[in-house]
Amino acid sequence: MMQGRFLEFEQPIAELEAKIEGLRNLGNDVEIDVNGEIKRLEQKRIEEMQSIFASLSAWQIVQLARHPQRPYFLDYVEKIFSEFDELHGDRQFSDDQAVVGGLAYLADDPVMLIGQQKGRGTKEKVRCNFGMPKPEGYRKALRLMELAERFDIPVLTFIDTPGAYPGIDAEERNESAAIATNLQVMSRLRVPVISTVIGEGGSGGALAIGVSDYTLMLQYSVYSVISPEGCAAILWKNAEKAPEAASAMAMTADRLLQLRLVDQVIEEPLGGAHRNPEEMMNRLKTVLIQQYNQLRHYSADQLLEQRYSKLLAIGS
Repeated sequence: MMQGRFLEFEQPIAELEAKIEGLRNLGNDVEIDVNGEIKRLEQKRIEEMQSIFASLSAWQIVQLARHPQRPYFLDYVEKIFSEFDELHGDRQFSDDQAVVGGLAYLADDPVMLIGQQKGRGTKEKVRCNFGMPKPEGYRKALRLMELAERFDIPVLTFIDTPGAYPGIDAEERNESAAIATNLQVMSRLRVPVISTVIGEGGSGGALAIGVSDYTLMLQYSVYSVISPEGCAAILWKNAEKAPEAASAMAMTADRLLQLRLVDQVIEEPLGGAHRNPEEMMNRLKTVLIQQYNQLRHYSADQLLEQRYSKLLAIGS
């Protein structure tokens, strides 16, 4: 289990881990057998984690979805796929690094990967615009999806964005049209499309790569029309009411599954994906292979018919 940054509600866990680490260091320095006490504290830590994570609020899940140590898209690419060959640019303006895409292999099958990347460290975050794509990012995704369709390659998208970039320059380059075009094209792609929400799924910025045959969500990810802070600012003129907004917005994976807005929720390791990334990636890889093996047996016309029916059923 990894050491790292703890959220406010995880402080009891942090205190237990500090005690365990202190005993381990003591055992290395002197000839004292502390293994029994360490085992007792480790068991207590597991019980404390089970108790805390059994009853998380929507706001606490939002915090987990935003955790800075949570695996990002390129982390999944490295561990789940092989021979990833990144493709750059939208052929119109520039290469938006908030959206990363390219060809890779899932097991022995070629796939087109498209995902949103937030970046780690100040320089990478700025380069990736903190995971907020601009119009050229969505047009790059569109180019790659159409390329995949041309060569009959399935499309796998990975959603992790607070939302599309709201700056003036993005509006000048017609961001709303870029998102709308993606929605239109994804709805009629003649290849299997699987989308996975791995962190934040924010507004149209997420939906622009989220129209799919099968939608997955990690257990502690969120998917919503607006951020809780934005919702609170509109409804109550006070962003500090974000926890109340999160509870009212039905943005957590279990609630969205009940509403049939997503198709499957993948359970995360105890404490969240960032505490055991390797296990999380193994679980996701297994599900992706299973779902692709199911979708690959449908003809293009069957895929379109089922996708159309799925979209019409939303809200019914």
